Amino acid sequence: MTRSSDFTTRRRVLAAASAFAGISLLNGRVVFAQPKLGKVVYGQGSIDPFFAAGYVALKKGFFGEGGLEVEYLNSQSGPRTNQLLAAGQIVFGATAATAAPALTIAGKPAALVFGFDRKLTYANVIVRREDFESGKIKSMKDLAGKRVGATQPQSSTWLMALYLMQKAGVADKVDIRPLGDLATMLGALKTGSVAASMATMSMMEQARQEGWGVPIFDATTEASWNEFMGGDVPGIAALTLQDTIQKRPEVVQAFVTAMVKAQDFITANSAAAITDVIYDDYLSAFPRAAIEKTLGVYKETVFLKDNIITEDAYNRMTAIMGDGRQFSNEEIKTVPYAKCVNMSFVRKARGL
Repeated sequence: MTRSSDFTTRRRVLAAASAFAGISLLNGRVVFAQPKLGKVVYGQGSIDPFFAAGYVALKKGFFGEGGLEVEYLNSQSGPRTNQLLAAGQIVFGATAATAAPALTIAGKPAALVFGFDRKLTYANVIVRREDFESGKIKSMKDLAGKRVGATQPQSSTWLMALYLMQKAGVADKVDIRPLGDLATMLGALKTGSVAASMATMSMMEQARQEGWGVPIFDATTEASWNEFMGGDVPGIAALTLQDTIQKRPEVVQAFVTAMVKAQDFITANSAAAITDVIYDDYLSAFPRAAIEKTLGVYKETVFLKDNIITEDAYNRMTAIMGDGRQFSNEEIKTVPYAKCVNMSFVRKARGL
């Protein structure tokens, strides 16, 4: 081989190496490296299967597929999630959908960018079986003069406790107690520190399976839900600040696209298969059977398969926030759907 031909060969090898520098193998498939969008922190307001899309996106590597490095944080409550988001300590949060209008009213414009559900899955009320079977507490009217557990003041569970007690006509006679996180709420009810507690479905199922808890309001049933709510209401949603949407739209798109992929995985798989993926890393504090049953119900009646929050659903939610419960009606008028909901990223991810 001449010196000239040797040089040409080496140049071709280097060119081929450069061409394949962005390619790797994953499970025998050729995968092209994605552009790196940097690292963001994503906070979820508690540990519960209603956040399944977030857990699946993390566990299945969907964020990384879009070039986004995501650090997961259990932010422990809705109000704390909002505080972290407003302070810039997290870029995305998942908590009650009421967070976006609340933050916007507080001077930190935010928007919902991904919907998890069509019902407020934390709007259940449970009591101890002994109180129910003795006839002491059979309905929400029977909670007059008693304590009801919620997470924190102004949180979504607190707001729903107030709303449901008002609907039952006993709001001025019920002491809504802020107890912290969901596990603390369950423990307080079990030991008798409160007479009733707001509960997610997984909490409700755990209390049922352990034999000591009974729901007196079950939001997962269509009849109960429509009687009190009249239609879809977003419960949990992912949100970010408007500043992030304006300055880093490619990051928001990568985040939302990963969440959409996660929802599609949930829709396409059984509750058992979903539980297999996320239980050990994220939900092992609950009995596995309760998680699997909860996910099965959520798949059928709760999760938003297209992840799009509609204007009608948003307006039902803000009606619950108004009338002085959380904000005045005048304040609610300042946060219309167009200001606090941005579904363009979901629509793009779904090719709509």
